[in-house]
Amino acid sequence: MAVRSPFVVVMGHVDVGKTLLLDKIRGTSVAYREPGMITQHIGMSFVPWQAVEKFAGPLVDRLKLRGRIWIPGFLFIDTPGHAAFANLRRRGGSVADLAILVVDITSGLEDQGVESLKLIQSRGVPFVIAANKLDRIYGWRSVENRPFLTAVEEQEWHAVATLEERIGKLIDQLSRFGIEADRYDRVRDFKTQVPIIPTSAVTGEGVADLLLVLAGVSQRFIPRQKLEVHEGPAKGVVMEVKEERGLGVVADAILYDGRLRRGDTVVTAGIDGPREARVRMLIMPKPLEEMRDPEDRYMAVEEVKAAAGVRIVADGLEGVVSGAPVFAVWTPQDLAEALKLVKEEIAEIKIESDREGVLVRADTFGTLESIVLFLRQQGVPVRKADVGPPTHKDVVEAVLSRRKNPAYGVILAFNVKIPPEVEKEAMSAGVKIIRGEILYRIFDEYMKWSHEVKT
Repeated sequence: MAVRSPFVVVMGHVDVGKTLLLDKIRGTSVAYREPGMITQHIGMSFVPWQAVEKFAGPLVDRLKLRGRIWIPGFLFIDTPGHAAFANLRRRGGSVADLAILVVDITSGLEDQGVESLKLIQSRGVPFVIAANKLDRIYGWRSVENRPFLTAVEEQEWHAVATLEERIGKLIDQLSRFGIEADRYDRVRDFKTQVPIIPTSAVTGEGVADLLLVLAGVSQRFIPRQKLEVHEGPAKGVVMEVKEERGLGVVADAILYDGRLRRGDTVVTAGIDGPREARVRMLIMPKPLEEMRDPEDRYMAVEEVKAAAGVRIVADGLEGVVSGAPVFAVWTPQDLAEALKLVKEEIAEIKIESDREGVLVRADTFGTLESIVLFLRQQGVPVRKADVGPPTHKDVVEAVLSRRKNPAYGVILAFNVKIPPEVEKEAMSAGVKIIRGEILYRIFDEYMKWSHEVKT
């Protein structure tokens, strides 16, 4: 059975160097590739293991990894951040296999870093920490693309002391969230400790170490069957839906299993439930060798095999929501089954009940599921959860909820605009709307408010 490369998401606070680090990692695969070795994808980048071995040569031998890695490479999701991670969802878990939490070594864990950490923990995805901006450590002497283990042996004692102090602070911060961590070469047990890899996205130092630790973690903690790819109809997830000139509404999807062919029917989901669409075109980027003109980057293909990032052009994609599943259907019998599966999956995310609890609104299925999961883990019940801006009906529901418990007369709105008439109605009905773009900030504000209401 063929295995695919693990999907890796890069997360962290704004300005910690996520995009730059991703660029550096992608650069290694471009610089060390064999012709024709790298398949280009929509929305993600393939970094083959052979390219990593060439890039990190001496360190591969020092860590005794040569010939011991069976994964084909890594598939890095191009959009860093927690929204992409949240949308990489599948029933009962995450499509993401690994996460890199990037932290600025000079300032430690910040707001969105904490947000990312809580998301990673709630989905149970193995992760490593890149302590970035190593080049900013006072007195640190950088050499481009040098492994961290080599670099640290060649520094003045005071630069190493400053680095150790910073790592110590980070370890302390992480311990407050119940995470035991240490510099990666000191980790005794990867099952219980999270490895910290000092990196510089500017100079490339530590990037070799990061990729090798990722390989070790993935082989140890991702069950091989999760990476097995089958021959049947494709399974995937929608990452983004947009209007493309000349093509209409298209969906950028990540396929984690099976095959998708032009002409296939796919079942996915919109706000109102399951959707069927017939694939008119499948678009992939051209191989790097064939990209003569930046305008002419894409090609139409007849079929795509997992793991892949692909642009689907199909009739019926209007209103499809990011984070929705995508199932290819090859026979009429399978269509009913796929529609049923998608309906059940969406019913698990969108909550409609009359029990006591808060109301939740979010911009995508992925973020909605993450919030509901997070609230449940914190012991906050949810009465209703849905995608899109709050409505008149939500205000009515919140009023009913408040009658049973004043702390539940609230709408938590994540990343959605509040229509002015709904805001007005909520105010006059005494319903609190808490909005924001950082999940745990919304939660903290809710806890503070509910405490005030109760007292």
